[in-house]
Amino acid sequence: MPRTPSEYAVHLMLESGHREEVRFPTIQDFQKWYSGELVPKSGSSDFISVPIKNIQGEYMVVRPSRIVAIRVEPVFSSSVERFN
Repeated sequence: MPRTPSEYAVHLMLESGHREEVRFPTIQDFQKWYSGELVPKSGSSDFISVPIKNIQGEYMVVRPSRIVAIRVEPVFSSSVERFN
């Protein structure tokens, strides 16, 4: 029986060498942000907002043209990493 991820960790690799991780509750939420915010402005140097889940009063903005790679990783509630 296939497992269902409890959330998705999205790793943004930036041109400067920095890496940022944000979490999305579903793959559809990530796809909505990706296709609605990131893709239309992919060549832009203007900041776009990156949603940060479960962090009250904190936000992140990034320049889409500075993102060089994105890795999407399913996270399962039974993962050992979640309890470290």
